[in-house]
Amino acid sequence: MREIAPFPVIVAEEIFTPHGEIMGMFLEETIPSGLSVKEVISQIRAQDGLVCIPHPFDILRQSALRSNMLEEIAEEIDIIEVFNSRTLFPQNSAKALAFALKYGIAKSAGSDAHTPYEIGSTYVEMPEFNGKNDFLQALERGNISGHRTNPLAHFASAWVRLKRKL
Repeated sequence: MREIAPFPVIVAEEIFTPHGEIMGMFLEETIPSGLSVKEVISQIRAQDGLVCIPHPFDILRQSALRSNMLEEIAEEIDIIEVFNSRTLFPQNSAKALAFALKYGIAKSAGSDAHTPYEIGSTYVEMPEFNGKNDFLQALERGNISGHRTNPLAHFASAWVRLKRKL
């Protein structure tokens, strides 16, 4: 996709650890799930990638990286999602923003779309960039826009998971 797209494509992956998800960005190879947080970060860094934390402090998501682990790895986080349109409670976003400001971490946002209706509900408007370092600088100058999706969207996701199991 990177070779044919008329726009920059960032190869990224959400990697499940025993303590929650970590997103690796600007990756070249897949990183297996189930590794420790430190091992995942090490593998992201070995690919010269960026460490991003999706939907932190979301108390309803089992996949959210735990607070004590976030504090432990704060110095190694490049980007943290401070707004996720599927996060139900605004205080989770406020906590993520305070964490980003406390540690000087670049702020991001995402729609976390699981249905077509959710695509584009949240995004970061940012200057054009060329490569990983330029991306971080552009992200820091970006503006987060969007809204929370209807909580009923979670039922659509649950229905899809249930259908797969059946």
